[in-house]
Amino acid sequence: MSQRSSHRGLVVVAIMASMAMIAIEATIVSTAMPQIAAQLGQLNLYSWVFSSFLLTQTATTVVFGKLADIYGRKPMILIGIALFLFASVLAGFAWSMPSMIAFRLLQGIGAGAIQPVAMTVVADLFPGNQRGKVQGYLASVWALSAVVGPLLGSLIIHNLPWSWIFWINVPVGIFAALTFMFFLHEETRPRVVSIDILGAALFAISISALMIALTEMEAVASGYAIVALAIFVIALAAFIWQERRAEAPMVAPDLWLKRPIAFANLAVFFASMSIMGLTTFLPMYVQIVLNCSPLVAGFALTMLLLGWPCGATIASRTFARFGLRPIMIVGSVCIPAGTFLLVLLTPSSSAQLAGAGSLVMGFGMGLLNISALILTQDSVDWSERGSATASNVFSRNLGSTLGAALLGAVLTYGLAHSINGQAIAPEQLRSLLNGTGAMMADGEAIRLALQYALHSTFVAMLLIAALIVPACLLVPRHEARRGIEQEA
Repeated sequence: MSQRSSHRGLVVVAIMASMAMIAIEATIVSTAMPQIAAQLGQLNLYSWVFSSFLLTQTATTVVFGKLADIYGRKPMILIGIALFLFASVLAGFAWSMPSMIAFRLLQGIGAGAIQPVAMTVVADLFPGNQRGKVQGYLASVWALSAVVGPLLGSLIIHNLPWSWIFWINVPVGIFAALTFMFFLHEETRPRVVSIDILGAALFAISISALMIALTEMEAVASGYAIVALAIFVIALAAFIWQERRAEAPMVAPDLWLKRPIAFANLAVFFASMSIMGLTTFLPMYVQIVLNCSPLVAGFALTMLLLGWPCGATIASRTFARFGLRPIMIVGSVCIPAGTFLLVLLTPSSSAQLAGAGSLVMGFGMGLLNISALILTQDSVDWSERGSATASNVFSRNLGSTLGAALLGAVLTYGLAHSINGQAIAPEQLRSLLNGTGAMMADGEAIRLALQYALHSTFVAMLLIAALIVPACLLVPRHEARRGIEQEA
């Protein structure tokens, strides 16, 4: 990667630290948000504290991936860390919900730089037959953050001002930045390239509008979703026009439409949609329909976090022998198989069945994600690796957002049109989650109506997950082995 050899071990530690800041952000903030919202007020903007972060992160991922190809990985990841830490400090001083949302938007821009560029650095430092092991470490960071985040958030809320939810990022980010500065060395690769600023702006506007439309999907009557969707269509059309005429397009069609990249990203897109349904709705099913404690519901979801790094570790140790495509296909079968176990759930089922479905889906995601990422990175040379990696991260984020919106709409429809004619009001559902709904006279009828709605959601998840299999089968066989054979 450089004229001077980078200290790969320390750089990996810095990558894990910077990725941990992003990974833990969702869980630690969600734990603290009730107290933050109580102090700042304007509860109608509550969800936008989370949506704003994901919006700018998704919209800027591709832009920073391209910039990393032009200016190098090190400058971009340092800029991303600086933006993230600056926004974290400001978020701790937020005086209102709008100010908090503004700082979360800026924080998302930093995350949009850190995630794809850090993963590109791994691809630069390690050949394909070693890279999977490092990606397995990164998968473990996300799994561990999902467990540690709520615990750390609770400790901070009970012992410190809520501002430390954001300020805790500062020492971690400074450590990562200093490590990158002193131990990550790149060759100077001067490239005279015209920056497609208009293309980047149109892409960010179109994706931001799409994210807003998806977020407001359940409130179409307000008109926000329709306006956002119209802006998305117009900005997307202008973006396509711009990319066709640009000398160096921000999103090169010949890269995104390259067959191995296109189908690997499509598989990751559908997989992310399915996993979002699991993380959102399985705890609700276990807690309310199966009448289990929140602890048991959390345990059932934790099986996802156990299966994911296990699958990633196995993939990293076996793809040099079997190839990326076979491992992707196995992962693509595991995800719908785990979803099918969720479809089999009934009010009399055991929570172990829910945990088994979560475990199998997580195992499949570990196999699929690692293989798809390495395949995407090895399908291009150094000058396009940042853009290729960003396309993979973008597909994940967009799939998660679309999955949450689409499956949420399925649940909403099911709650309003249950098979026994019992529509569930939000207040009734909230009372069941709080444990007081069981005392209601119609508590059992509401539980059965919710079972019908969640069952419909799991069926929709299964249909989406089934699409992963043909996407993986369409990955060209020779491309899936080329990178490994070149580097073995």
